Amino acid sequence: MSGSIGFGTVSHSDDSKEINYGISPRYGYFLNDFVAVGGRVGYDYLKRKNPAGEKVLENSTIIAGLFGRYYLFPGSKFSFFGELGLGFGSTKNINNHWTNGINAGISPGISYFLTEHFALEASFGMLSYNTVNPGGNSGSTDSFKVGIDMEDIQFGIILKF
Repeated sequence: MSGSIGFGTVSHSDDSKEINYGISPRYGYFLNDFVAVGGRVGYDYLKRKNPAGEKVLENSTIIAGLFGRYYLFPGSKFSFFGELGLGFGSTKNINNHWTNGINAGISPGISYFLTEHFALEASFGMLSYNTVNPGGNSGSTDSFKVGIDMEDIQFGIILKF
């Protein structure tokens, strides 16, 4: 069991302000010492106000996804893993317009088991594909990414039952 929770604010140079928060619990099941599979759900919220205090942007996003992990050296304190993930997201904007997206990605990571049931982990984006469809007749936007970006590094805590 793991997950993420976050909160952030931004004050822009034009005196506009932005606030965002999100929560995304994850649950996985070890099929054996090497392989874990699981899923996650989540919610993200983003709001931006102009200098006059009027909302100019508001997005609410619901996220669901599945993942599979393969661990190398599962019996040692340090264990490297590769994760394959598939996710779906749906965002409602300030005009009540819905945008849907699908993503798939592969990311490497490392876990450090402090005890048999408690670990710290870090993972980083490596290879991903996203497609976003805003609905209507505008078509979809597809993106493909390879590489490591500091924004892609994620830290976590694992509780293994």
